Amino acid sequence: MGLSGADVKNPAGAPIPPGKAQDAALKLITDELGDRNFVMAKLDNLFNWARTGSLWPMSFGLACCGVEFMHVIAARYDLDRLGMIPRASPRQSDVLIVAGTLTNKMAPAFRKVYDQMPEPRYVISMGSCANSGGYYHYSYSVVRGCDRIVPIDVYVPGCPPTAEALLYGIMQLQRKIRRTGTIAR
Repeated sequence: MGLSGADVKNPAGAPIPPGKAQDAALKLITDELGDRNFVMAKLDNLFNWARTGSLWPMSFGLACCGVEFMHVIAARYDLDRLGMIPRASPRQSDVLIVAGTLTNKMAPAFRKVYDQMPEPRYVISMGSCANSGGYYHYSYSVVRGCDRIVPIDVYVPGCPPTAEALLYGIMQLQRKIRRTGTIAR
């Protein structure tokens, strides 16, 4: 992995302006790291990089949005290239994708699945029914948003949301994971 000119800083922390001084500083850093055969990184960044590249989703397809979730897993969008392998067990999953209408009768089971997932766990709410109740918002049997049952990390809007929207939501979750600290100090 090479350094760019914007990465080179003087001892005071200010960027070195482009030119011969920057080229000399870049060569010095590259030669020093190349001789020792190691790369320096923060442990937080390393953990977050590993976490974003191996998210295992637990599918919780409740209605028509579940078909769009299957579409993202299929060959055209292929979540395997992002390191996402769908799991059927909550104990092996770290992302819960809620796809569809959550009813009051299903809410306790939904919470139980969430509680069985290991930490850190993330939730993606997919579709207007999961986000806010959708067309069934005023029905007596529908939960008006799964955020009333579990905390949500990413909302994917639409009825049903396209596969591209879910893929974008997954990438947003990866960005969120990269920004968070993983080691308690």
